[in-house]
Amino acid sequence: MAQALAAGGRRIDLAGLDRPIGLLCAKSLDLPPDQGRAMRVVLIALLQELDALSGAVRDLPDGPASPG
Repeated sequence: MAQALAAGGRRIDLAGLDRPIGLLCAKSLDLPPDQGRAMRVVLIALLQELDALSGAVRDLPDGPASPG
């Protein structure tokens, strides 16, 4: 949804994603090895989506929305 909003020129606020994403990564380290390997694929896909979203937001005329 955020990607569609950014593609439509709408400003979105990505502030606050660091903490839950960091927690998700940290918790994935506690998984059994087979589940951790499966989670790695999911986390890489999430990283690629977030990188694309960050680029779309950065390319908006006014830049990213400011927090708050």
